Amino acid sequence: MSRAVRVKYEGGVLKPLDPIELKEGEEIKVRIEKSLREMLKDLIGILGESSEGELEEYLEEVWQS
Repeated sequence: MSRAVRVKYEGGVLKPLDPIELKEGEEIKVRIEKSLREMLKDLIGILGESSEGELEEYLEEVWQS
């Protein structure tokens, strides 16, 4: 089974923002992705005079590909 869970990094630890169902000691694989907002910050200026809304649309198109 695979699902995405939002987490916050605090004090060197990833803390889930949503409930998770894991057994004590269970190992899982974690993939780290920046939030959409953080990716937008990286793109501002690269794509010229794009608005934040336009950048969000670009990223959504890429993620759906």
